[in-house]
Amino acid sequence: MNTLASIASRPDTTLRSYRLEAKYEFLRLLRTPMFAVPTLLFPTLFYVLFGVLLAGSRGGVAASQYLLATYGVFGVMGAALFGFGVSVAIERENGYLELKRALPMPPGAYLLAKMAMAALFCAIISLLLAVLGASLGGVSLAPGQWAMLWLVNIAGALPFCAIGLYIGSLVGGSGAPAVVNLVYMPMAFLSGLWMPLSVLPPVFAQLAPLWPAWHLGQLALKVVGRDAGASAVMHVAVLAAITVVFFLLARRRLSR
Repeated sequence: MNTLASIASRPDTTLRSYRLEAKYEFLRLLRTPMFAVPTLLFPTLFYVLFGVLLAGSRGGVAASQYLLATYGVFGVMGAALFGFGVSVAIERENGYLELKRALPMPPGAYLLAKMAMAALFCAIISLLLAVLGASLGGVSLAPGQWAMLWLVNIAGALPFCAIGLYIGSLVGGSGAPAVVNLVYMPMAFLSGLWMPLSVLPPVFAQLAPLWPAWHLGQLALKVVGRDAGASAVMHVAVLAAITVVFFLLARRRLSR
């Protein structure tokens, strides 16, 4: 046992452990149709329907730009919430977390692998939406804007990873998808990701700052010049606070 621990503590072995854990976590979920197919296709299909076909006949390029930013956030939420919330709940229920703790692997490799998986799925979703926006939606952004939108989407996965992790620490595997959907879909609608809040009753816009998806959506919309005008620093601070709080809550639950 001491030999295994000493081998696992070597820098090259530690780095390889992190890399392999992330690789196989991504491949495992990529080969799980119930996760990979809706995670990758729903944001892109919704964007084609609402951001290209319907927006082209109503709001034109402005609507396509708006929905390109917000459907990117919608995709990020799905990858992070389901990637953490459902998978952690199933693995915790089946005793997989206890098995991981018993293995001579670096501390944090399990969590970092899931974060890397979520970031990679978010990067793919953002890239697919960018291709659709530029080719079908008529969206034209400067190279720096495309890059910033991509970075906002990837970094924006963190608070939803934390929320998903907390959900996964609370509920069982069978109930996790329902709970995640109860968080995911209403928050997306209430945050103006499917349509501008200006077309809804004023109360929705007044309550929007309560939802982390609204703050991330505003950062993405700021990149394309369609946000409501609030400070980017404020949005980042709120998202950072949500990330820390929910990670700490989840850690407390999982350490019991």
